[in-house]
Amino acid sequence: MEFPPDDILIQVTPRLPISDVWDGLIRPGHIEKWLAPRVRIEPYEGGAFELFWDTEEPPRNSTKGCKILSYKDQAEMTFTWKAPPRFAELMNAPDSLTTVNLRVDTCPEGIDVTLEHRGWKPGDAWEEARAWHFHYWDRTLHRFKDYVMGEGEPDAPTRE
Repeated sequence: MEFPPDDILIQVTPRLPISDVWDGLIRPGHIEKWLAPRVRIEPYEGGAFELFWDTEEPPRNSTKGCKILSYKDQAEMTFTWKAPPRFAELMNAPDSLTTVNLRVDTCPEGIDVTLEHRGWKPGDAWEEARAWHFHYWDRTLHRFKDYVMGEGEPDAPTRE
């Protein structure tokens, strides 16, 4: 019997007030600096969580149609996720969507931002997709921390 890959779990800890960290995670003007060049987020349960990396051909490389599944202001948000084109056939059908949970919590060092990407299925193709996403999220969450801490302007966000 094959088992699904483990969830992805990544954490960064910026030294900022929780409201600044949360704004960096949900405000389109901020997200467009560190995650995707075009963003549509409706911060409430059932709202859109749409990121667009290809602004010329939006559906090609986007999370168009993804939704926020749960939302607690300045605390936690869970949303559905669509993979980039290389994994689209595997992961982007309605019954194959994975979920991403973002949590923020105070700690002695600042604000813990924890990303958990869930919903992986068994098989080599899913292992490859999970490995790609692990590296993607690790880079991206560290870009986020650098951005909110004001440690230089990040390069243009990409996802391929």
